[in-house]
Amino acid sequence: MSGSQKRVLLLSSVVAVLILALLIGVRTWMGFQAAQSMAHRGPMLVSVSVAPVRTISWQTEVHAVASLIAISGVELTPQLAGQITAIDFHSGEYVHRGQVLLEIDDSNIRAQLAQNRAALALARINYRRALRLYHVHATSRSTLDTSRANLDSARAVVANDAATLAKLRFQAPFSGWLGVREVSLGQYLTPGTTVTTLNVWRPLRVEFTVPQSQIAKIHPALPITVRVDAYPRHLFVGHIVAVSSRINPATRNLTVDAETPNRHQWLRPGMFGEVSLEIGHPRQRVVVPSIALTYSTFGDYVYVIHQKKMFGHLLPVAIATPVHVGAARGGFTPVRSGLKVGERVVIAGQIKLRSGMPVSIHGTQP
Repeated sequence: MSGSQKRVLLLSSVVAVLILALLIGVRTWMGFQAAQSMAHRGPMLVSVSVAPVRTISWQTEVHAVASLIAISGVELTPQLAGQITAIDFHSGEYVHRGQVLLEIDDSNIRAQLAQNRAALALARINYRRALRLYHVHATSRSTLDTSRANLDSARAVVANDAATLAKLRFQAPFSGWLGVREVSLGQYLTPGTTVTTLNVWRPLRVEFTVPQSQIAKIHPALPITVRVDAYPRHLFVGHIVAVSSRINPATRNLTVDAETPNRHQWLRPGMFGEVSLEIGHPRQRVVVPSIALTYSTFGDYVYVIHQKKMFGHLLPVAIATPVHVGAARGGFTPVRSGLKVGERVVIAGQIKLRSGMPVSIHGTQP
């Protein structure tokens, strides 16, 4: 390497060192100025809102998914086969017990009934004749018994025909609301074919399960509330009617049967909803607003306000404090451990915070 190249390289190195020293000096001077400014004006504060930790009366609630079931509900199916000759109902209408819904061709059974009624009339005449002859000792006791048996048999045949004829006139077994008609006029029905459904949904059964640990606190007459997706802003009230006599060995759950009046008939069998019921006695619990909680994979925590001296000033500082909480309700969450009544927790502005940062309180929830 020539002498001129060495001088250029040395000069470049000196220039680079001078530039680096200048940058370090400028950065140090700016930091010093910032520290001086902070000392006079105080640190930059994060604006937050806070709320006090307090106690409220808290009653244990049980929540469960419930199935809504008709008090009485069946699929109407014929007992006898035949062709539909008349349909006497409309889909979705209310019908009364004994009301005729459907008529099946009964021409053959009517003819058979007329024939058997004639046979009954003859059997009755023969019995009366045999009875008169027996009283004057003109016939034997066995002949009289045979004529009486023939009369009873003829009566049974007529009664059987009448029962068969009644089954061909399909009637509602109880009063209730019909579903959608699933058959047509002239259709040939076989036993088991669904004609429609019939349900009573006022009141309506509410069936759900609870863990076996709650068995001592669940009893008939305990009030419940029901929520359904169809009416999210409406609460349906009811009460427990019965509790199962056994625990399901597969799930270790207890089946509970309740009722809701369903006065407006908004609910329908087959819907599902969420049941809530309060059990036990109310207790005083330490609570915080649910919005104060921050959730993470390492555990739940809240920012608690403490007073700390920083930069020559006594400032409120947000300290991340781990807590153990229960199930939230009504905008509040019970805290089992980690907080004391009267402490203040941050309820707005947490996203800008890190533990130990000074804050400026711009709102306090009562």
